[in-house]
Amino acid sequence: MIHARRVFAVVTLALCLLGSANHASAGVSKGQTLYVPCSSHVYHGAKNRPFELTITLTVRNTDIRRAMRLVSVDYVGTDGRVLKRFITKAESVHPLATREFVVEQNDTSGGAGASFLVRWQADVSINEPVTEAVMIGTANSQGISFTSRGVVVQE
Repeated sequence: MIHARRVFAVVTLALCLLGSANHASAGVSKGQTLYVPCSSHVYHGAKNRPFELTITLTVRNTDIRRAMRLVSVDYVGTDGRVLKRFITKAESVHPLATREFVVEQNDTSGGAGASFLVRWQADVSINEPVTEAVMIGTANSQGISFTSRGVVVQE
């Protein structure tokens, strides 16, 4: 019993330290272009029927002291064409604040390979924002939901 508690304590400590190391290595930047994959629908069933999804993109300023500017948020279709520009002029996002952008469930123009391109800037280096797309759809008694995180494509 004592041995099991000791092993548990060591494993717990190791996991905590690993989590701290990952947090400590969080990036800082003055601006980036982020690619966030998403889908306006997924296919299901034997006939590959589309299951329509609502997409919510969140851009979270993770810096606790400084604002960031969202320069552009573009919704891009499977074919690579920009379908919608959500921002026409730069918008400030306060420390720890979040901006949301929604593509309605009945808008299937993006396709299964849709994405967002998010461009942001700051006057000084700040914590990199967290960008995430949440896709959810319901029909009859069936529902589906999943998420996707953004990745840096240009510094």
